Amino acid sequence: MAVAPPVVLTIAGFDPGSGAGVTADIKTIAAHGCYGVACITALTVQSTMGVRRVEPIDARLVAETLAELASDVDIAAVHVGMLASGKVARAVAEFLAATKLPNIVVDPILKSSSGTHLVDAAGMRLLIEELLLLADVVTPNVDEASALTGLKVTDPEQMRAAAQRLHEMGAAAVVVTGGHLDKAIDLLSFTTKRGVEQELFKSVRLKSNSTHGTGCAFSTSIACHLAMGRGLPEAVLLAKAYVSAAISNAHPLGHGTGPVHHLYRMHQQRRVIAGDPEPVG
Repeated sequence: MAVAPPVVLTIAGFDPGSGAGVTADIKTIAAHGCYGVACITALTVQSTMGVRRVEPIDARLVAETLAELASDVDIAAVHVGMLASGKVARAVAEFLAATKLPNIVVDPILKSSSGTHLVDAAGMRLLIEELLLLADVVTPNVDEASALTGLKVTDPEQMRAAAQRLHEMGAAAVVVTGGHLDKAIDLLSFTTKRGVEQELFKSVRLKSNSTHGTGCAFSTSIACHLAMGRGLPEAVLLAKAYVSAAISNAHPLGHGTGPVHHLYRMHQQRRVIAGDPEPVG
């Protein structure tokens, strides 16, 4: 009998274009050899051109879905993305506090790139007061880190200061992603017995219009690597490499900012198989 892959739960919104949200997360989870299960927090009307409308799911349905999944499968890691409302955030926080699942990665999605708010004030408050404390690692981009801490975050030193502030707010580990900066720099900051340790991950900034969903792919990739037993620094390094390759291998889609190619590895394997047939006789 085949060994069952680690199960990764994603709790996030639904993007009809599958560049971000639960369907993109499921693709990312599959690309890492894990099995994805999902709980949708909100429906959205959006395309590569931007988010037009957000409709939160009833919080009772979210709570029931999460309880049902946890009662049926052994969850090795959790990815938390868009929460939409305070009621949904409350349901998610209560679920995580009660189940004490391992490897919780919280991606604090606050606003779309087109400017639409993706969580209300009550949800933002619960994110800060409860979910930061429940997470094993939090993955804000520079804008989200600024919104959470009230600090200006535009360079590596300010990223370090924001990460330190998030630790003071209760976060055990933080990855501040700098994909929006002139140079693609991510900062990992985590607490050890020796205190706070920080490490910068640098890469060449890719010129591409296929960058929709990079944050979701990055945080979900980290959750997958943690589920497979890897340490956080290695998980961050591998997740960064995965996202870079997903951008590099993306194909144009839509009239706006296109999605990354979450399943590029599968298509690379297809090309190898198609180009290297078995010898005949």
